[in-house]
Order: sequence, then C-alpha cells, then structure tokens
Amino acid sequence: MSFVSHMDEALAEARAAAARGEVPVGAVLVAPGGEVIARAGNRTRELRDPSAHAEMLVIRAACAAAGSERLPGHVLYVTLEPCAMCAAMIAAARIARVVYAAPDPKSGGVDHGARVFTHPQAHHAPEVLGGIGEEEAAALLRDFFAARRD
Repeated sequence: MSFVSHMDEALAEARAAAARGEVPVGAVLVAPGGEVIARAGNRTRELRDPSAHAEMLVIRAACAAAGSERLPGHVLYVTLEPCAMCAAMIAAARIARVVYAAPDPKSGGVDHGARVFTHPQAHHAPEVLGGIGEEEAAALLRDFFAARRD
C-alpha cells in the first residue's frame, strides 16, 4: 500500500483560514477509497464557536454525509497537532489515521499535553503520523501570530 499525502489540500485550507483572520489550521478527511470527502479551515471567530476547529468541522461534515457517527477507515490530514478536544472527537469517530504537520507543544492533545489516545479511557487510538508538511504549516502559524503582535 502506498502513502499518498493530502497535506497540500489541508495547507490550502489553512491559508484560506488565515485570509479570513482565523488561526491558520486546515484539515481534510479522506475516505477509505482515497477521495477527499470534507475540507475545512478554522472558523471559531466567524461562527463564534470555540469548537469550530478545522478537525471538528470536517468530522461533522463527513459524519453528516455518511449518515453515521463513525468513520472507520478514514484518514484525517490536519496542519497542526489536534488539541485534546479534537483528539477526543477523532477517537469517538473511530478515524483510522491522523496525519498532522506541525506539533503543538503548548496545546496539543496527541503527542503533547493530554495525549488523549494513550489514556485507558480512550475508546479508540488511531495510527498517528506527525511532521508531514511541518515546515510550511509552522511558517503559516508563525507568520500569522507575528503579524498580530506588530
């Protein structure tokens, strides 16, 4: 089985989020057959919803389209390590693999911080691949926050 990355599409969503004034995080969800079935960037400010992270939005859209709360065999590509809230939703949706670009030592919930998937209470632990597209994703975040400080 070969690995085909969809991180470029997630990065495009992150750039679009930045253009809207949102923290530049993007995500795409890929079905077992390889087709992208949902894509989104952060919309917390636009929707005035603290849960409107890119990951949450794509999972909600994919579950609605599938008519199910479970997405077995699906792969989530996201430009930043998911937070604990998003990691819990990923586990609940039974997503098979999470591929993220930049680590988040401050607020991450997968390889940093809460490490949701390692808890005995986690109902599901997906395969996790980090660092795919890390440089571009980290640069988007650095530039976004640097512009806010100026």
